[in-house]
Amino acid sequence: MSAPVVEARGLGKVFGTGEAETEALRGIDLEIAEGDFVSLIGPSGCGKSTLLRLIGDLVSPTTGTLVVNGKEPRQSRLDRDYGIVFQSATLLDWRSVQKNVELPLEIMDFPDAERPTRAREMLDLVQLAGFADHHPWQLSGGMQQRVAIARALAFRPALLLMDEPFGALDEMTREAMQQEVLRVWGETGTSVVFVTHSIPEAVFLSTRVVVMSPRPGRISDEIMVDLPPKRDLDTREDPRYFELVIEVREALRRGESGSSGS
Repeated sequence: MSAPVVEARGLGKVFGTGEAETEALRGIDLEIAEGDFVSLIGPSGCGKSTLLRLIGDLVSPTTGTLVVNGKEPRQSRLDRDYGIVFQSATLLDWRSVQKNVELPLEIMDFPDAERPTRAREMLDLVQLAGFADHHPWQLSGGMQQRVAIARALAFRPALLLMDEPFGALDEMTREAMQQEVLRVWGETGTSVVFVTHSIPEAVFLSTRVVVMSPRPGRISDEIMVDLPPKRDLDTREDPRYFELVIEVREALRRGESGSSGS
């Protein structure tokens, strides 16, 4: 059995000192296996995004240990073992869509001749091959996020970190993007850590939903999603889908009540 892509033990994070001290996370134990799609869900301020940023070495833990792709998070970041997609696509408007996708390849000194080919492969993967010469401002919000996903996958990372990437999209576009991400995940086999506030979204996308308690964030429950790997509009009408949505909702309620005395 292969080693976990992410392994956290007793992970904690405190921001500030003295009276300004805020304990964001406490005692996080988490393993994410190769090919997993794990959603982090919990109330606002519970530390979902902080945990994602710890994995991505955007902030450092205060306590505990964290291993990403068999390495310390800093080394994993330096080795470009993961790609990251935020709520905002953060594309460069003065660069074409293709040049935006090529950007991490330029930073990593990929050979000049390889960059356009790899970028076109990724744009084809997210079904935007016909928009390579457009600029971000010419695209819809959903299309911009697809470019951001293509850019994050351009260097074939072992792990994709996604921090509420569809939070700013309308419901129809959001559902379409969920379907797109599942398709890309199925084709690439990349492990995914996905932060969301949406219970239906977490259930629809994931192999496992990690439920977090209010601050200081702890893992209060983990729910395996036993829906078929290939999911579509019919999945949202499946009785098992509704059962899992209810299960996650009840786990969130338990987590909130269980932390009221902490």
